[in-house]
Amino acid sequence: MTMTPASEHDSKYLPYLALASCHTEEPIKKIYADKGYFGQPNRAFLNLNDIEDGIMRKDTTTAKLTEFEIERNEQISKKQYRVEQYFGLSHLHDMTCRARFTKLVKNLWDSMCRQTCAVKCAAYFTGMAFNLTRGSKILATT
Repeated sequence: MTMTPASEHDSKYLPYLALASCHTEEPIKKIYADKGYFGQPNRAFLNLNDIEDGIMRKDTTTAKLTEFEIERNEQISKKQYRVEQYFGLSHLHDMTCRARFTKLVKNLWDSMCRQTCAVKCAAYFTGMAFNLTRGSKILATT
């Protein structure tokens, strides 16, 4: 687990997540991601590492999406929503929402304490069970 300031965008961590799987028995073949991960650095990384690009495209100031890209985004969203759904459900049921403190180190400690505290263990293990169940369903469909 790592925690970053809100001013730091998640998209720059995509290579770290993908590289973690390269040392497993079955490396990642395709990465699905929302429009927040759109950009040349991530696409170049995927191309360089022979990972199929499942990153949704978005309009830019110089180019609008083509019909093909719109259809592609719809196909990606049918698989990608499963991952995003966890965040909404964990917000509703597992008391995850905004960080409670203004300092990164305090929020990191708070997060670790929530995960190890006996009172909140149910929420932590519920999240883990959700991830395992969802992961098995995703793997079964690919």
